[in-house]
Amino acid sequence: MLIIRLQRTGRENLPTYRLVVAEKTRPVKGKFLEILGHFLPARKPAVLEVKKDRVEFWMKRGAAVSNTAARLFAKEGMQGMEQYIERYTKKKSKGEAPAESVPVAAPAASAPPPQEAAPAPAA
Repeated sequence: MLIIRLQRTGRENLPTYRLVVAEKTRPVKGKFLEILGHFLPARKPAVLEVKKDRVEFWMKRGAAVSNTAARLFAKEGMQGMEQYIERYTKKKSKGEAPAESVPVAAPAASAPPPQEAAPAPAA
């Protein structure tokens, strides 16, 4: 299966990324089929250059898009990226108390009826 993903390049503390088409099972820094563009997040504003026609070409051939690449493409205005974007799990805010520490009162109807104690035999 083919995937369109980011491949990190650049030196330490100055990341740059290539947008590449590669086999999903290959290592991230391994071989790829084609370079589709690049992303420079360290620049202000961040630079994203993409060959949109080649991205569409590979998507028509069955290539999937990674979560991060889909988010970048959506910011650039490409259509149809919603299906590749994964939702992050919701995090609790710092002011919210954890659920375990809040006592919950049980409704009266669900409480079992009290059992009568049997008289103890006299010995």
